[in-house]
Amino acid sequence: MASMMDFGVKEKSQWCAGCGDFAIVGALKSALLELGIEPKDTVISSGIGCSGKTPHYLNVYGYEGLHGRSLPVASGIKLANHKLNVLAMGGYGDGYGIGAGHFVHIMRRNYDMAYIVHDNQIYGLTTGQASPTTQLGMKTKTSPEGVVETPFNPLASAIIGGATFVGRAFAGDIIHMKQMMKEAIAHRGFALLDILQPCVTFNKLNTYEYFTKRCYKLQEAGHDSSDKFKALEKAMEQTATNYEKIAVGVLD
Repeated sequence: MASMMDFGVKEKSQWCAGCGDFAIVGALKSALLELGIEPKDTVISSGIGCSGKTPHYLNVYGYEGLHGRSLPVASGIKLANHKLNVLAMGGYGDGYGIGAGHFVHIMRRNYDMAYIVHDNQIYGLTTGQASPTTQLGMKTKTSPEGVVETPFNPLASAIIGGATFVGRAFAGDIIHMKQMMKEAIAHRGFALLDILQPCVTFNKLNTYEYFTKRCYKLQEAGHDSSDKFKALEKAMEQTATNYEKIAVGVLD
């Protein structure tokens, strides 16, 4: 039986102090441990970006590939050895930008894996440019007058695209995030878990305080995750102009 120490590594993290990625890795270690999954039975495929460093900080098998290609690599690993617990880890640019084509097609194929996306609404690794999920009107290096493009909605896209598990968590609530990870990993089929992960260095709008005030838990609100139309309704609550209510939990 594995212990928490078995998932640890000696390498020092290169993330900024306070980055939500620390909580994501910590929660993932606990989730794997509580699910009884051994390090030797887990593979993490990642892309490029701050999130791409995740396999470096967990003592499991890992593959850090090309930008936007974490899902094809994870698919190949799962097809080659379906007994492995396969996770794909990436950012919004990696998954919802350059990798969006893979994101769309893996949902209809419904491979048995979890896709955990570190979503901080800014390109942090390249020092603060607008990303596919950057909030409308937000000023960045590439949008000095404010973002004019409608943000990509990953949850609505996943529900419509056929993902059989669609959820969202907030890195500032590590206990709930761990539970969401456990449900996504245990799910038989393709699971998307979008994690709202504050970038403390380059995103001064979507902070821990910002999300704490706006996030509410779907299951506590009585949401029926078996109703796809209700799930889509919840996914669409957060629109380009309305960020006052942000649903976290299992949508579908």
